[in-house]
Amino acid sequence: QVQLVESGGGLVQPGGSLRLSCAASGTIFSINAMGWYRQVPGKQRELVAHITSGGNGNTNYADSVKGRFTISRDNAKNTVYLQMNRLKPEDTAVYYCNVALRSRSWAVDRIYWGQGTQVTVSS
Repeated sequence: QVQLVESGGGLVQPGGSLRLSCAASGTIFSINAMGWYRQVPGKQRELVAHITSGGNGNTNYADSVKGRFTISRDNAKNTVYLQMNRLKPEDTAVYYCNVALRSRSWAVDRIYWGQGTQVTVSS
């Protein structure tokens, strides 16, 4: 079994910063891509940031967060981070981590989701 545990959400004023973490645990052989999505009520879940595997993971970001958010990963800890700076009220959402991993050497990649963490940007 695999679990993803998120942390770091909360309430912050506009212009502030938060750092989200998502740690994968359980039966893990290898982790491929990792990412963060967000969702507000009544809208579809959208990609925020994505990072590939490898020593210098390639990253890509939603246009709305470029230059403000940074995704990174610690492969030794099976953890992905999202550093969010200069937060805006429109960043308010539930943030979900997304991980593609295989639990055995012979298995195919499966997608796992975190439980979600609320980020609220308000004065």
